[in-house]
Amino acid sequence: MPDPTATSVPSARTRFPGLAFIIGLVAFGLIIRHAMLSAKRLDEFVTVRGLAEREVAADLAIWPVTFTVLDNDLSKLLEQIQKSRTIVQTFLIAQGFTAAEISNSPPQIIDQAESQSDDDSKSKKPAYRYNATITVLLRTGKVAKVKTALESGDQLVQQGIILSSGGYSSRPQFLFTGLNKIKPEMIQAANHDARLAATKFADDSQARLGSIKHALQGSFEIRDVDSSSPDRKEVRVVTTVDFYLK
Repeated sequence: MPDPTATSVPSARTRFPGLAFIIGLVAFGLIIRHAMLSAKRLDEFVTVRGLAEREVAADLAIWPVTFTVLDNDLSKLLEQIQKSRTIVQTFLIAQGFTAAEISNSPPQIIDQAESQSDDDSKSKKPAYRYNATITVLLRTGKVAKVKTALESGDQLVQQGIILSSGGYSSRPQFLFTGLNKIKPEMIQAANHDARLAATKFADDSQARLGSIKHALQGSFEIRDVDSSSPDRKEVRVVTTVDFYLK
């Protein structure tokens, strides 16, 4: 028979579930704390901008050689137009361009007698009835030759070509078409510049730089280096990057 005075000692089976429950609570608390700290870290980031700039040479020139032809007789005006076009084309070929790089735009002919009002016709009569604006268009990759040809433009004036003075439409345009070739390198340079800025911020904040949270590439800008050098272009891009901080 069992001894009624003996003290009952809890078995291992009785004690273990309680201990396991306590350990489980502690572990669960640690997991929650870690999750909260991780979530807090995800909210800590720095936004920086990276800049990449490069100077390049224009690789395409578009020069609309625009001039005026005047006459009172329409048939003679058309003859003058053809003659003037030939003079301009001969000049351009002599400057080192090919016929494939030269094209003619349709002439813009104004009948000044018809365009005048009754009051104007009574007061004065135009010296020439017909006024034609002609454009011979040069499109070429020989940018340096275009600059040389511009300096020799007085040769056309000497041959009776009345060049249009001023006006954006008569100025040569110098363009850069090789953007796709340098895009990858410039984006990489901009991102590197952004990482340097973020690293400096993290060091100053006594933090460590983490991975990228979000990145945005800006548009590429191509502009003249200065007004006196339209054949030299500055390519520029800015990237905006968010870095996590640890």
